[in-house]
Amino acid sequence: MQERTEVSELGEFGLIHHLTKNIELQNASSILGVGDDAAVIDHFGKQTVVTTDLLLEGVHFDLTYTPLKHLGYKSVIANLSDIYAMNAMPTQITVSIGLSNRMSVEAIDEFYEGVYQACENYGVDLIGGDTASSLKGFVISITALGEITADKVVKRNTARKGDILCCSGDLGAAYIGLLFLEREKKIFMETPGVQPDLEGEAYVIGRLLKPEARKNIIEFFEEANIIPTSMMDISDGLSSEILHICEKSGVGCMLYEERIPILEDTKNAAFKFQIDPTACALSGGEDYELLFTIRQDDYEKLKDHPGISVIGHMTEAEKGAKILTKGGNLHELTAQGWNAFKKH
Repeated sequence: MQERTEVSELGEFGLIHHLTKNIELQNASSILGVGDDAAVIDHFGKQTVVTTDLLLEGVHFDLTYTPLKHLGYKSVIANLSDIYAMNAMPTQITVSIGLSNRMSVEAIDEFYEGVYQACENYGVDLIGGDTASSLKGFVISITALGEITADKVVKRNTARKGDILCCSGDLGAAYIGLLFLEREKKIFMETPGVQPDLEGEAYVIGRLLKPEARKNIIEFFEEANIIPTSMMDISDGLSSEILHICEKSGVGCMLYEERIPILEDTKNAAFKFQIDPTACALSGGEDYELLFTIRQDDYEKLKDHPGISVIGHMTEAEKGAKILTKGGNLHELTAQGWNAFKKH
């Protein structure tokens, strides 16, 4: 049986030392990391980008089917994705956790294994945080910092009429992964001991439990000399994010359903639940892809990139946000993408 060490045996400072004893700083901007009253960062004249996320057990994640290592990894990725969405490079994170008494030191180690794996994969330094006891399950708060030169910051409110609308990767898979895991959890609760039936669904489940942030796309922009005219990450579903850009920028858009990138694995999985894969892409969320607009002049630079899809263009605000379906029908794009396909 696996050994269990109570957090109380180490105490707060002992736990922090235990979790951070092997940190090696990777970024020149990390002057002083864990171990003092505060960390010290010097971005050498660049601007600092800051984002923070609060994740609550039972609201944002379910430990019934989320391995702690995956949870640590995903918690970091969610924050890094927001930094990339500003066209910036993440450099440091802080991690604070609230622990219930059912969490052993071994369980926390597992969570931090995922945190450190994400830090290593993305070249980010863990420079601080806090621990406290929680009466209501596991609480995670992560802050990420990044750096960027002032002329390359990309916001949500700067798209213009005529800009081309693009996204990275493929959409909808994480939502289907969630449906599978929720279904298996329900079956397990009703019939304990039943083994989960997730045969052939590795892709969609992996997209939910271990997403990646789009560092490669930001690196491509740098190489290709592209500065998007607006950008955000897709964490709440494609339609919701497009509407954010339209509203903040004072423009409309035309989205083409046939151009929304959805993998065959995702389509097949969606059909098992008898739901429309497009609806999953529009409303699903947790894809952590990038949604961005570019000037028409930059189209040639990215049209052959295998990880980028051109999905539409921006129009004047009066035309509103529309989606042209595969069948040739025009619908209003709504934050609940499901509604776009209801018969009116």
